[in-house]
Amino acid sequence: MLANRFVRLSVIYALIGMSIGIAMAMSGNHDQTPTHAHINLLGYVSMMLYGLFYKAHPKAAEGKLPVAHFWLSNIAMVGIGVGLALTFGGMPEAEPIAAVSALVMITSMAIFATVVFRATK
Repeated sequence: MLANRFVRLSVIYALIGMSIGIAMAMSGNHDQTPTHAHINLLGYVSMMLYGLFYKAHPKAAEGKLPVAHFWLSNIAMVGIGVGLALTFGGMPEAEPIAAVSALVMITSMAIFATVVFRATK
């Protein structure tokens, strides 16, 4: 079920984001703050909200758009996480990975907006 996939992945992203936060606190090096914040907000919070929406509106989870939303948002999340981690880890040449992934993420949000508006007429 699509809702459960989003919810399950959201807690994985939460664990990753929190682990980055703990690692920064332990090391005293906070260079990865943007990575930590994006993984927690886009990965944990947004994915959880997507899952809860699809759980509340099960018919909205049917069809190709919700499936595209799921895959694009998760592919983008991995790209954003990796791109930011590399960029703020001293490889500024990796910034285009995060930038392209952000464009994929906003595309997935536009798809989700379409799904939401269709489901909440």
